[in-house]
Amino acid sequence: MAILRAETFYLPPPHLPADAWAGEPPAMLAARWWEERQQRRILVGDGVLLEPVYAQINHGRWVASCACGSAQIVTPADPRMWCVECGTGWWQLVFPPDPAAVETALDGLPAAEQNWWAETDLSDPTRPTLEV
Repeated sequence: MAILRAETFYLPPPHLPADAWAGEPPAMLAARWWEERQQRRILVGDGVLLEPVYAQINHGRWVASCACGSAQIVTPADPRMWCVECGTGWWQLVFPPDPAAVETALDGLPAAEQNWWAETDLSDPTRPTLEV
């Protein structure tokens, strides 16, 4: 089972064409998906919060958590997240240097066992290399 990313999870609902959100950056898909389900518009602003948030794989999904306690599915293809719950702004996401290698290492495991998180600061040049 492939690891879910934002672009494979947040898809338009059946009443919209399958390519309805094709022009959206992957990080915006969560907002579009949430708008459809909540039937309300989310105002997404510009800018980036400087505090990094570490992405992790939880039960076969790339996820990141906001400071408010909410989490959403994210993607290394667009390493940022707008919290649809609190709207704090854009969070910069930190992924491992080779996300595909992490996904490959988890391939074949049941979804409940497809878990990965950074045990050390990924920006630290002295950190041990990721063993996959």
